[in-house]
Amino acid sequence: MEVVKDISLMNDQTPASIITQMELAGGFSGREFADGTRILRLMLKGKYSRILSFPADIIATGLRGVIRQLLMENKFNLVITTCGALDHDIARTFGKYYKGEFNLDDIELKEKGYHRLGNVLVPAKFYGQLIEEKMQRILDKYDDTSISTYELAWAIGKYLNNTNSFLYWAYKNNIPVIIPGITDGAVGSQLWMYQQSHRKFMIDQLKDETAMSDFIFSSKSLGALMIGGGISKHHTIWWSQFKDGLDLAVYITTAYEYDGSLSGALTREAISWNKIKENAKHVTIHADATTVLPFMIHAALFG
Repeated sequence: MEVVKDISLMNDQTPASIITQMELAGGFSGREFADGTRILRLMLKGKYSRILSFPADIIATGLRGVIRQLLMENKFNLVITTCGALDHDIARTFGKYYKGEFNLDDIELKEKGYHRLGNVLVPAKFYGQLIEEKMQRILDKYDDTSISTYELAWAIGKYLNNTNSFLYWAYKNNIPVIIPGITDGAVGSQLWMYQQSHRKFMIDQLKDETAMSDFIFSSKSLGALMIGGGISKHHTIWWSQFKDGLDLAVYITTAYEYDGSLSGALTREAISWNKIKENAKHVTIHADATTVLPFMIHAALFG
């Protein structure tokens, strides 16, 4: 049994040193936070094949910078996300999003030309029409081609050619970005639109699955950082079961398990499905990723 120790704060402490104390301090989410940081440090500094999964919304926030840095520094080998992540990366490359509030008048925002994403304001002029214009240019050379979603993500990153873009760094470093729900977003709508006049153009999602298979079965040890739930989380653990599960798993979520959803399912539930190994190091952190992830990544990389 370990003794609960008080946290001592000093002027010259780093985030890593405080997080280390949190691991010994007991507490509830604080200890999960510290455990997750320790596992993440092991994952990033060890010889693991690493998967990063996240939903689109965080790319609409400043957390996009953390995702970008992780890919710029080759800290993950494979990304699984949702279509909106492509949307927001394109939109923020050519325009600006603004700080808002959850309780703003949405009718008034619509009249003034803004979409509201939580407490982030998205100018309509930087979204639908802009994404349509950019995507039609990108797709123009794929007249009768069949491409995977990761090849599409690389094509977008190459076109954007902007170091602020996470897709640019995925393209630059040859990191596959797989989008299982590719039609669920503005980019997805443009794929359908393009295909109406280019009937031989197709998105080959089975090619994505082959890339997933090659990645999983060529790995010796698997680690995953899963931010949020939904399809990106599930695709990560679904494929991991074919390698007898993840060796390391860190899951950050605001969902709880009692509604039976995948987003709320704890990492330990995945053991029963063979998606996380019985002897794996794993933790579910109940927190908003925009709050905890910058500290976790800083501590894991520099602590």
